[in-house]
Amino acid sequence: MAPARVFVVSLLAIAALLTACGSDGGSSSGPAASGDTTPVTAAPPEPSTYAPWPAPSDPLVSARAAGLVPETAERLEFHVHSHLDVYLNGRKVLVPAGIGIDTTNPGVHQFTTDGLPAWGGIVVPCDKPCISPLHTHDVTGILHTESATRKYNTLGQFFVEWNVPLTTTCVDTYCEPATPIAVYVDGTKFGGDPRTIALSNLKEIAVVIGTPPVQIPNTADWNQI
Repeated sequence: MAPARVFVVSLLAIAALLTACGSDGGSSSGPAASGDTTPVTAAPPEPSTYAPWPAPSDPLVSARAAGLVPETAERLEFHVHSHLDVYLNGRKVLVPAGIGIDTTNPGVHQFTTDGLPAWGGIVVPCDKPCISPLHTHDVTGILHTESATRKYNTLGQFFVEWNVPLTTTCVDTYCEPATPIAVYVDGTKFGGDPRTIALSNLKEIAVVIGTPPVQIPNTADWNQI
């Protein structure tokens, strides 16, 4: 075979090989080489977080309305943590920082958690009561009980402190039967009055309003404490 003809044939062979590689089924945009054409379903996105219920403007008034007695400093004789998740139609509701804390008092210090404002660090007692024994320092959903009295607070007290009405059938203006309401404790549906749930140590509580999230949490990231 003439050299020129050999060269042309070689080029054609290389082109055919490149074409075959370009159409290989290993591409992420096409079916597998085995011929499997089952569509790939993406995992559902995580629910977004938003804040329909801000922290109350006068937190200590709300704390007293809940039957809590504010202190001039954090009392750690009885120190436990629960975690609260709230979902509204599959979207995660922000549990605000500073519930139960007078953030305007100079004895209360501001810091950040995950880049968001948080309050606490009362090294020197405030000049007047500035913190409830039940409060949130940040937006992690951790509910802190820091009290001189060895007694569990309740979910109902926290919602009063948050200024969000809670009953057996309603969360604020969302009420059954128009809007389903469900409460879970450690991943198990709770059948009683949610206001009576004790905020005992390392308890995970999920309040689900309307359409539930993809997964109901049964624990929390306790490293956030």
